[in-house]
Amino acid sequence: MNAGRVVGAVDIGGSHAVAALFEVTARGVVMIRQAEGPLDAQAPLAELLGSITATIRRVDPPAGLEWAIAIPGPFDYPRGTGTFEGVGKFQSLSGVDLRAAFAATVSTRPDRIGFLNDAVAYGIGEWAATDPRPGRLVCVTLGTGVGSAFLKDGRAVEDGPDVPPRGWVHLLRIRARPLEETVSTGAIQAAYASATGVRSSVRDIAAAARAGDPAAGTVLQEAMRELGRALAPWFGRFGTDEVVIGGSISRSWDLIEAPLRAAIDGTIGTDRPTPTPMLRASRLLDRAPLAGAAEWILRETAERPGRPGHPPVPSGRSH
Repeated sequence: MNAGRVVGAVDIGGSHAVAALFEVTARGVVMIRQAEGPLDAQAPLAELLGSITATIRRVDPPAGLEWAIAIPGPFDYPRGTGTFEGVGKFQSLSGVDLRAAFAATVSTRPDRIGFLNDAVAYGIGEWAATDPRPGRLVCVTLGTGVGSAFLKDGRAVEDGPDVPPRGWVHLLRIRARPLEETVSTGAIQAAYASATGVRSSVRDIAAAARAGDPAAGTVLQEAMRELGRALAPWFGRFGTDEVVIGGSISRSWDLIEAPLRAAIDGTIGTDRPTPTPMLRASRLLDRAPLAGAAEWILRETAERPGRPGHPPVPSGRSH
């Protein structure tokens, strides 16, 4: 694994960017330093790029490193360009050659920069931190949106009949509505406001549920039951060994585990009459996508030396 080698990773979210340097050791990647900074996903191009690059510069990276950039879709990951028209965020990045922009920021060659989906990076990070590593892991991130990664031996499976299109569960529908209208930060806030007339953060709703607020408890339980019922058939088809729930909502694991587990256990048997997968909360939380991006860049450069930014385009079934 080239112990002593250093690689860089960046996680770009809707409200902040995080950059980190990792050292490669015999046991895996170890974070050396990290920096976080705010960003406005609605900002013009110059401002948005400026926010991201300022965060990267704060980790004081040496020149010439390999970098992995975890960023949400829709995105053309092999080309390193955004396709964000009409999605309400990062629209100023549409069509921009981010590989060239980031290469200039970190003083490296463009072909030493790769891009991957942020939920995939999250899943790889959790997979790499699990001992023993599961053969088939599904990672679902719950926050402002719902991200997902279906991983076989730590590699994303994005096509075929056993996963949703592109491996994205947010494309699924619950009662004819997009999944994110039932399970997301905004959906939970809206459901609680409808029940009580009070607009609260998910953190506050969770606190109210712990304090005995029946409306808060019901809103969280119903959201998780619906999520479990929607995802369980896909867990069965994929032959999932382990399910990891991450993202900001996973911090309320004490409240969401039971209804989610009950819905999965009650549904999956109709599609797969074998034991249900292990279900757990994220262990790494915000560090998961950074660690996963670093692991990914090591594998990409090992398999395609010098070209981490140009993984092959999947074709046919990849599992």
